[in-house]
Formats: sequence, C-alpha cells, structure tokens
Amino acid sequence: MNNVDRVLVMAPHTDDGELGCGGTIARFIKEGKTVFYLAFSPAEKSVPNQFSRDILRTEVKEAIAVLGIPKQNLILLSYPVRDFPTHRQDILEDMVRIKNELKPDMVFLPCPNDTHQDHQVITQEGFRSFKEITMLGYEIPWNNLTFNTSVFVVLNETQLQTKIESMRCYKSQTYKNKITDDLIRSLAIVRGNQSNNMYAEAFELIRWVVSEND
Repeated sequence: MNNVDRVLVMAPHTDDGELGCGGTIARFIKEGKTVFYLAFSPAEKSVPNQFSRDILRTEVKEAIAVLGIPKQNLILLSYPVRDFPTHRQDILEDMVRIKNELKPDMVFLPCPNDTHQDHQVITQEGFRSFKEITMLGYEIPWNNLTFNTSVFVVLNETQLQTKIESMRCYKSQTYKNKITDDLIRSLAIVRGNQSNNMYAEAFELIRWVVSEND
C-alpha cells in the first residue's frame, strides 16, 4: 500500500461506504492518504416520513467529517434509489469522468456478489471504468450472496470507534435495525480473528494492479 496515495470510495447510496470500509478510511486518513467519497444517491425515496427528503445529504457530510474526509472530497450525485439499472450508461459516463479527474490509485466498491440492484450496477460499471486500477469489494452482510475474504485491513480500537461514530450520524436510518454498534464491532472482531488480529475489515479482491514503481 506504500504507493497508494489517492483512494476513491464508491457508495451506491450514502452510508454504504462507511459501513463497508469506514475503518479502512479512518486508517488511510491517519496514514496521510487522500480519500475521495463518491455517493451516487441520497436515496430520497427511502427516507422515513418524519425526516426531510434531503436528510441523507446532511448526514453523509457529517459522517465523512467524522472519518476525516475533507468536505471538498465528497462527490454526491442524485440517481434515484433502486433505479440504477435504468441509468447504467449515465453512471458509467460519470465514473469515467470522475476517474479522469481524480486519478485514484485504489477504488473501493460493493463486492461482486452483492444482490442489491443498485450495488450490482456500481460494481459492474465500476469494473468497466476502473479496470486498470486496483479494486477491492466491500461487504454489506445482508446483501451478499457470498463473500470471498481475500484481503484484510487491520484496524485499531480508535479506527473502529471512528467507523462506529460515523455510522451514528445516519439517524434517519436507525429504523432498519440492521446497522448497530454491536454489529459493526462484532464483524470487525470476526474479521480480526480470521487475520489473527483484534479487529479488521475484509475485502474481496476484484483486481490488483502492481505499477512499475511498486
């Protein structure tokens, strides 16, 4: 990872990136890497009635600030949630444009066996757009048909707690009863155990590109 300086996290919806690799983001920021967060949808149609339709735009800004991502490194697009398949070409073109602008060394995106239709589009079009760049797939446990734990990023307590704090920013999403502090910590413990560490995040290797300078 020594030659990885610019990292792009692609989240189909706000909060996917924090859940999938929030601890790794916190670690990378601490190590001095530049991290960009690209969210394709603020999921207005999925917001509970007691919140404003644009609440996730506010919550994602709070969440990335907790992780240490500068606000200017957030790219928030407005594709309609659950309808990504009908916007596939536009999403591809946005990815290519953003790749050329940011020139990332590594990309995080949903794993290839994520069953959510929006996540599938991001992974499939992401592979087409970033095929010459190292790509790691993150896990969303309740979406994954299978998940190949081929890469582990070791976390410390501070990095894990930072991930938990970032997820707490999504108060509008607590109704799902899925994303809890206990779930996040338990998964980090399991992945840590698999890699003989206290805590870790696991990723599925999609593509690893060794540059001439590595």
